[in-house]
Amino acid sequence: MMPARVMGGVRRNAELGLILLAGVITVGAYLLASLGSSASLPADLVPFLVVILALLAAAHVATRRLAPGADGMLLPLGGLLNGLGYVFIARLDPDLAGLQALWTVVGVGAFVATLALVRRPRDLQRYRYTWGLVGVGLLLLPLLPVVGNTIYGARLWVRLGPVNFQPGELAKLALCVFLASYLVDRQELLSEARLRIGPLPFPNLKHFGPLVLAWGFSLVVMFWERDLGSSLLFFALFISLVWVATGRVAYLLTGGLLFAGGAWAAWSVFDHVKDRVSIWLDPWATPDTTGFQLIQALFAFAAGGVAGTNLGQGSPERIPAVTTDFTFAAIGEELGLLGTVGVLVVFLLIVGAGLRIALAADNGFTKLLATGLTAILGLQSFIILGGVTRLVPLTGITLPFVSYGGSSLLANYVLLALLLRISDEQVQRDAEREGAG
Repeated sequence: MMPARVMGGVRRNAELGLILLAGVITVGAYLLASLGSSASLPADLVPFLVVILALLAAAHVATRRLAPGADGMLLPLGGLLNGLGYVFIARLDPDLAGLQALWTVVGVGAFVATLALVRRPRDLQRYRYTWGLVGVGLLLLPLLPVVGNTIYGARLWVRLGPVNFQPGELAKLALCVFLASYLVDRQELLSEARLRIGPLPFPNLKHFGPLVLAWGFSLVVMFWERDLGSSLLFFALFISLVWVATGRVAYLLTGGLLFAGGAWAAWSVFDHVKDRVSIWLDPWATPDTTGFQLIQALFAFAAGGVAGTNLGQGSPERIPAVTTDFTFAAIGEELGLLGTVGVLVVFLLIVGAGLRIALAADNGFTKLLATGLTAILGLQSFIILGGVTRLVPLTGITLPFVSYGGSSLLANYVLLALLLRISDEQVQRDAEREGAG
């Protein structure tokens, strides 16, 4: 096995090369977009692009110093998505580009701070209930009458002065830490199978309490905040971690049935949920109103074809929420099938790297934490990509690193830092074993 110091040097050098490649792709895309016939990139946005590239370099230096043995793929892949998303945001809305650059500064700062403060991921396990309370508090914060803000029918936002953000983006990280800590301590109890319903073995019914509690909590998010996407994300995260911790398919089946029941109830009660389902089934029934956005997104994909119309040559600005919910449709129009497949491959590589980190971890808590963090990124990407392509009903969550959204960018950079810290810790532990042996 390669010594830890040598492995760390190889990974950091590979990371630097990949970051330079991501920078070249971002700069090239920016230049092509500025030359397009429908482009509207003012010259004063170039400093913002330089700032983003400099921030990626700073994140690399911080990783080299604070987590030298960490995986070398995650940061460049996240930076590539961030850079590509920034190009499209700048091309479509120059005012939002400046804000996105500012949030990138905050996100990279949080990335460095996480690496500096969280030296041992297992230390997070000691404060499980604190993390649980923080997560619940952040998730329910938009329900407060003064600071809560409703946008597009969903009460997910909090406004503090001039700042408008989604606390649920940070809540998912806190709840992931809590769930990983809770499940690793109750793994054996939840894995027991003393009942049998048909061909499936089931644990003792009393151990289904946490599952039912999570179901009820996700219903709170769905009913009172009126957001099916976040509810699905949190519940799927919980079910995924329970399944990984216990290996019991019964939890997957029971969880799926519970969520289906809750979704049906939401469809029966809330008109905006009915509208989203109706738009998903037949957007052409209301082409001038509720179905307009999705229809324009489908037209954008069709116009892009295989190779796209080229950057700056399309008309994705016809999609009303193109910088937030439908950025992937803009990529599909101007970069075509090849560009969208490339973005999907990047997300798959990030998920693959995260699962590889989870498999390599020999500590139960860090294994579940890495699995949960990876599931958050993968599930969120699937939910929004499936909504834009009409695979599932559209929800109002962002595409990680690509769509405009400060709170999302901040949370995802912290997520990357936690995964890198877990990866680095495992390399150091392996090195200690080698030295002891």
